[in-house]
Amino acid sequence: MQAERPRVLLLMTPTTYRATDFLGAGAAAGVAIVVGTNRAQTLAGLAPDHNLTLPFDDPAAAASLARDYARRCPVRAVVGVDDEAVLPAARLAAALGVPHNTVAAVAATRNKILMRECLAAAGLAGPPFLAAATMPDSGRVRDEIGFPCVLKPASLSGSRGVMRVDDGRDLAAAWRRVTGIVEAARAEERQGLEEDRLLLERFMPGAEVALEALLQNGKLRPLALFDKPDPLDGPAFAETIFVTPSRHPRQVQNAVLDATTAAARALGLHDGPVHAEFRVHGGTVHLLEVAARTIGGLCSRALRFAAGMSLEEMVLRQACRLDLPVLARENRASGVFMLPVPGPGILQAVHGLDEARRVEGIEDVVLTMPLGDAMLPLPEESRALGFLFARGTSPAGVEASLRSARECLEIDVQASTP
Repeated sequence: MQAERPRVLLLMTPTTYRATDFLGAGAAAGVAIVVGTNRAQTLAGLAPDHNLTLPFDDPAAAASLARDYARRCPVRAVVGVDDEAVLPAARLAAALGVPHNTVAAVAATRNKILMRECLAAAGLAGPPFLAAATMPDSGRVRDEIGFPCVLKPASLSGSRGVMRVDDGRDLAAAWRRVTGIVEAARAEERQGLEEDRLLLERFMPGAEVALEALLQNGKLRPLALFDKPDPLDGPAFAETIFVTPSRHPRQVQNAVLDATTAAARALGLHDGPVHAEFRVHGGTVHLLEVAARTIGGLCSRALRFAAGMSLEEMVLRQACRLDLPVLARENRASGVFMLPVPGPGILQAVHGLDEARRVEGIEDVVLTMPLGDAMLPLPEESRALGFLFARGTSPAGVEASLRSARECLEIDVQASTP
């Protein structure tokens, strides 16, 4: 008799970009996927009984529904796909008695204020910061943090609501704007927005890098270190190009790994994917944040591992305690260009797609925002217009391919009526 495939409860929001990639990874890994979302929906290719509606904002009710399902169909693991799903995933894993990071550890990664406080309590270096529910006096900000600084909501992701504040004269306007963004997110019924405080921390200059890794019983297994060659200096922080392998010196790369290991230990993370972001300045690395998930959007498509395995398949295999091959990325350089929203308005057309696809090194061009959609740029919203993917013999060549492909695109936006 053929053994039953291990079953994973995959939690995601209906707006995630990642459903298709995780479902494909489940098929490749021989894992049965049941999808849990916080709003009723049926994903193509899944039987109706493999789609669960779970109220992420009501942990007790979600746990009861998950237990009812697990009694009929045993669940081996619970995996959260995106930021709004990782904390519900930790809660449901605890309710079902399957291995996972603790709820407290994941909660600390979902709240930038708790994360900063936890890392500071562990004695780990980080930028000076303060948290407040009402706008602090600019003199206090100058004395305790210093200008320029960065104002952040505690729990929004994708740089939404993140703004640089250059001096005391900018503080009031930035505070009003970010508070409005948080209230708009609450009206969208986004999860994890119970925190009323905003975070202010000193702006750290330098280039950014992003680490993808797996934690296995507390041991950090690095998968890829991305450089972000475009400057991220504000006033908003729209990420664009990610290229791997990193071109930073080996000592900088080792410092990133050491800092991520120390931060994971301080937060209490011991298992599963980790996405960590840093600034590198003068050879010193400064931790920006750690998330208990993989890289967002469709950026993981830039990564391939042994035997062509995807990042999503590796996450599912580890969650189910299945065999993992050597965690080696392919030998070629690779990268992705996240196309930011150029301005407010209605997306009318994107011209030059065929030309972009013909650029040497470009493997795919994917638009994720439908024509006719109303859109806002960062910091108000964090959606990406689309993604360009490239591979090549060197990081510099991949970066050049991505820039050339972007130059082929003309984005037609009809300005919104005031």
